[in-house]
Amino acid sequence: MDDFSATLRYPNNSDTQSRRITMSHISTGVEYGLHCLLYLAGTSAGVREASVRDLAEMQGVPVDYAAKLFTRLAKAGIVESTEGIRGGFRLAKPARNISVLDVVDAIDGEKALFDCREVRGQCAVFNDEPPTWATRGTCSIHAVMQGAERAMRAELKQHSLADLATRAYSKAPASYHHHVVDWFTARAANRRG
Repeated sequence: MDDFSATLRYPNNSDTQSRRITMSHISTGVEYGLHCLLYLAGTSAGVREASVRDLAEMQGVPVDYAAKLFTRLAKAGIVESTEGIRGGFRLAKPARNISVLDVVDAIDGEKALFDCREVRGQCAVFNDEPPTWATRGTCSIHAVMQGAERAMRAELKQHSLADLATRAYSKAPASYHHHVVDWFTARAANRRG
């Protein structure tokens, strides 16, 4: 299906009672992480540094989960921690030098899109002894999936955090930008005492 979702039908259930399951290759953590990072991307709708708690609460993300994401982002060199009472995180390099792929790999790791099980050699007519021709070279299905993965990774690599921030904040009125900055500033001031 085009939205990578499947509809499961259970016996004795009508179509309206069918369950919809969405399968996702890229985790929700990547979505949460990217949304939090947008506030650090150096736009007028963000700040240069913020605590994980503030970033998480701004986005409605569980704080503990965001802390784990930022630990991974720091290990990957995408963010760095800041010291002091106002400590938190800031980008470790300019937003234009951080690709969406960098964030995906930092949070989810470099996992394969498809795990070929070499089903082609398990055909019942082979009696557990597949002929050489059946398993020669790369599996045709695996080859297509590898091509899809290369295309996906190339697409994610060509979009930077700065690109995303520009797109996201170009939709918002200028007053939104001021509200966001004021919110983060007030939170940081409250931590100082």
